[in-house]
Amino acid sequence: MSTAPSRSLETFPNPQPERDYSIRIQIPEFTCLCPKTGQPDFAELTLEYVPEARCVELKALKLYVWTYRDQGAFHEAVTNQILGDLVAATEPRFMRLTAAFNVRGGIYTTVVAEHRAAGWRPADPVQLP
Repeated sequence: MSTAPSRSLETFPNPQPERDYSIRIQIPEFTCLCPKTGQPDFAELTLEYVPEARCVELKALKLYVWTYRDQGAFHEAVTNQILGDLVAATEPRFMRLTAAFNVRGGIYTTVVAEHRAAGWRPADPVQLP
């Protein structure tokens, strides 16, 4: 049985909804197509979030990311689209997506997009001696 790309972002209940904690997911093999040249663009995506009621399921995330492989997209647009879809699926307290694209024409591009739920504030950092 082969696996196919899918835009469906499956989620599961947050096992500790009463606690702020962070989830960091690295996706080192993201690809999309340059909308100008049709050549592939490669990036490492780093997803960081503080869940509310739902977390994103990893296999579904992998299949979702795979849907961009043959899609033309500017770096800024694709980063914000992915963040928007993930926020819609999980409704997190906080989410940040960093897309670090490989060099193209001697230029590296990194796009960082963030979402904060209304009224959510992170806890003050703990300073240890």
